[in-house]
Amino acid sequence: MAQLWGGRFTKETDQLVYNFNASITFDQKFYKEDMEGSMAHVKMLAAVGILTEEERDQILSGIKGILVDVESGKLEITSEYEDIHSFVEATLIDRIGDAGKKLHTGRSRNDQVALDMRLYTRKEIENLKGLVKELLRVLHRLMKEHVDTFMPGFTHLQKAQPITLAHHFGAYMEMFKRDYGRLCDIYERMNYCPLGSGALAGTTYPLDRDMTAELLGFNGPTLNSMDSVSDRDYVIELLSAMSTIMMHLSRFSEEIIIWNSNEYRFVELDDAYSTGSSIMPQKKNPDIAELVRGKTGRVYGALMQILTTMKGIPLAYNKDMQEDKEFTFDAIDTVKGCLALFTGMIDTMTVNKEVMEDSAKNGFTNATDAADYLVNHGVPFRDAHGIVGQLVLYCIEKNISLDDMSLEEYKAISPVFEEDIYDAISLKTCVEKRETIGAPSKASMEKVIAINEAYLNEIV
Repeated sequence: MAQLWGGRFTKETDQLVYNFNASITFDQKFYKEDMEGSMAHVKMLAAVGILTEEERDQILSGIKGILVDVESGKLEITSEYEDIHSFVEATLIDRIGDAGKKLHTGRSRNDQVALDMRLYTRKEIENLKGLVKELLRVLHRLMKEHVDTFMPGFTHLQKAQPITLAHHFGAYMEMFKRDYGRLCDIYERMNYCPLGSGALAGTTYPLDRDMTAELLGFNGPTLNSMDSVSDRDYVIELLSAMSTIMMHLSRFSEEIIIWNSNEYRFVELDDAYSTGSSIMPQKKNPDIAELVRGKTGRVYGALMQILTTMKGIPLAYNKDMQEDKEFTFDAIDTVKGCLALFTGMIDTMTVNKEVMEDSAKNGFTNATDAADYLVNHGVPFRDAHGIVGQLVLYCIEKNISLDDMSLEEYKAISPVFEEDIYDAISLKTCVEKRETIGAPSKASMEKVIAINEAYLNEIV
C-alpha cells in the first residue's frame, strides 16, 4: 500500500479499511489537474526561495514525464496507491529521488484535493457551456426556419391557442440561455485558488498564493483557509445547474416523444436517433428522448447526495467530503452525453408542417379570437364567451372546425357574425395580431431572433 503517511502508526492499516478509505479508483480522473497544480506549486516554491532552480527543474521535468507516460498508456495508475496525489508523488520520488520529496512542501492533501476538484470542475463547466451553446445554435436555426410554421399551443396538454413552431422552440431557447448564464455565474464565483491553505490553518512557509492563483488562471487566492479546504458549494451549484439543464431537456424530450407518436405525427425522428422493436416491425422508438428523460433522475440523485453529505460536516475538512467526486463525475458525464445526443436528435428530425397546422385548426385554437371578434363588434365578453362555446359544441357534433362552418351556421348562433369572421379566425391572423414582444407573430419573432443572434455572437 503506497501512502503518504504512517510515521504516527505502529501497525498496518487493515486491507479492508484501506480499500474503504482509498479514492484512487475515481480521483484518478483528475490526474492532469493534480499534476498541473503541482507544477504551479513548484514554480511558486522556487520563486520564493524554498526550492532551488535546479530542484524546480528536476521536479517539473519529472512531473511532465509522468504526465506523458500516463497519457500514452506507458504508465498505469493502479489501486496500489491510496489516491492520485500518492501516485504522483511516489512515482516522482521513484524517478528523481530526494528532490521529489520536496514537492509537498507548504501544502496538505486537503488544499491539494480542493484545488484539483476546482480545476476539474472549472474545465468541465467550459465543456458544458460549449455543449449548451451548440444546442442554442440549433434552436436558433430552427426558430429562423419556422416563423411561419403554425401549430397549436397547449395548456394542460389541451390545445389552447395557435402559435408557431418558432415561438415554441423560443421558449426552450430562453430556458437554455438561462442555463448558460448559470454556468457562467458558477465559473466566476468558484474561480479562486485554495492552494496554500494547508490542512486548515495555512502554513508557516512564505508562500506567494497570488502567484499560484495567477499561474493556474484563477481570479485570485481564496481568503479563508478553513473555508478553502471545506467548501464544496461550487459542486452543489454545478449539480443544481445541471439538474435544471436536465429538467429542461426532459420537458423537451417529453414533448418530442408526444410529437413523434402516431397520434400526433408533428415530427419524425431520424433513424440515427431511433430504435426498432425486437418483435413489432412497425415500431420506431424515440429511445434517445426517453433515455434523456430517464437519466434526469440520475443527476437529481447526485445533487441530493452531495447536499446530504455536506449538511452535517463541521469545519474544516472531513473524510466525508471524499464523497463529492464519484456522483459528480457521473453526473457531468451524463449531462454532457444527454446534451450532445439531444442536440443531434432535434437537429436531424423532420417537421411535418401540414400536420401541425391541421392540428391547430381542428383543435379550436382560434376560439378565443372568435370571442374577440364578437367583443370588437359590441358584444360583452361574457356573452361572447358563451356564444363561442355554442359554436365549439356545434362543431364537435358536426365533426368540423370553426373554419369549416358556413356563414349561415354562424348567424344561426349569433347574427353579429359577418363574412370577415373567416379572416379574423384564420391561423395567420390569430398569430399575426399578437405583436407584443415575446408573442408569436412573425414581426415579434424576428425581433427576438435578432436579439438571439446578437447574444450568440457575444458568447461564442
